[in-house]
Formats: sequence, C-alpha cells, structure tokens
Amino acid sequence: MSPSTTVRLSPSILAADFTRLGEQIAAAEAAGADAIHVDIMDGIFVPNISIGLPVVAAVRRATHLPLDVHLMIDRPERYLAEFAEAGASWLTVHVEGALHLHRTLTQIRALGARVGVTLNPATPPGALVEVLPLVDIVLVMTVNPGFGGQEFIESQLAKIAALRALIDGGGYQAALSADGGIGPENVAQVVAAGADTIVAGSAIFNEHESVAAAVAAMRGAMAAGAAQRAPVQ
Repeated sequence: MSPSTTVRLSPSILAADFTRLGEQIAAAEAAGADAIHVDIMDGIFVPNISIGLPVVAAVRRATHLPLDVHLMIDRPERYLAEFAEAGASWLTVHVEGALHLHRTLTQIRALGARVGVTLNPATPPGALVEVLPLVDIVLVMTVNPGFGGQEFIESQLAKIAALRALIDGGGYQAALSADGGIGPENVAQVVAAGADTIVAGSAIFNEHESVAAAVAAMRGAMAAGAAQRAPVQ
C-alpha cells in the first residue's frame, strides 16, 4: 500500500445507541464511513448475544453503505441465505466456527455476497492458506470476540503483518481488516502493520461529541499509519 492509498473505515454498530440507531448510522454515512459493520453473536460461539436478522434488515433500509455482516456464530452455514436476503453485502465467518470452511465460503459466493473469513487472536495466519483464493476480505480479531470496548491485543500487529505478506506475496486480492480495541491512539500502528480496512465501534460512537468528529479523528490517524507503511515490493 502506498501512502496515497485510502484505508477504509467500517463503524461497528455494536457500540451504537440502539435507541438512535438509524440516526447514528446516518451520521456515520454522512461523515464518510465506507461500510457499516454488523456483529451477530449467538451466545454459543461467543459468550454474548447481540442482534439478528430483523435488525440487519432494518439497517439495510437505513443506509446505502455496504453492510459488513460478521457472523460470530456456531455453524454459520445454517443462516447464510437468510443474512444475504436480509441485506448483507459481505458475509464474514470464523475459521473456528465453520466446520467445512471451504464449502461455507463457496456458499457465500453463490449467494452473491462478498466473502469474508476471520481469525481469532489465538489462530495463526497459516489457517487461511488453503482458502485465500476464495476470499474478498480477511478479518483479524484484535480482541477476543464477544464484547465491545475491550483492550487491543498488541501481539496481533505481527499477525496483521504476516497476513499482509501472505496476501501480497501470493498475489491475492483480499482486503485485510482489523477489529477490536482500535481507536485514534493505536490505529496508525494497525495500518502501518498492513491493515487496509478498520472496524471501530467505541471509538466512533462513544468517545467523541459527534460521530463526525470521531470519524475525522480516525481518518487522520489512519492516514498517518498509511504514510508509515513501506510500499509493496
């Protein structure tokens, strides 16, 4: 990535005020967000329950932005068609939650959605070697999934760098995203390590007077990180 490359920002509505969800999504879109990140949790794969299909459908009606739907659920293949029908633009599943990962990723493609795959903090980059040709986005969890507002796990910077090298070295076209504990204070490091898409929840919806101010703060730090990154050889 050259310093001029734009890093994409995907605000996570897990941190939004659900009494004002439509308003906050509209504010994120107006501020220049590139997508809306929607975390689906089932209380089985992760120790929390979040939202489901009706909320995804409502979010789809509330914005023109792509919906990046992150399925933190056990056996996600059971619900791929339903989430695609509800309006998911991207469907991202976990290496650890999909028993037959190759089949699940090809099902997502067949549904017309973009294909995403996620690694938990303890899962090494090599887990993706066999499926990288199939995916549009690789998501690195920089916290243990299940709850917003957690502290960033520093060791994941090395994983992001390793995945950047793996993607670029193989000539793959997948975007590289990072999610968890990311804000203006550390996003430059994440981008410099190789991420080209940033998911942020609390930093967008909880830590500034306005969503627009939060997005601007993130954009500035992201640009600084892009400038620090060595160009691909």
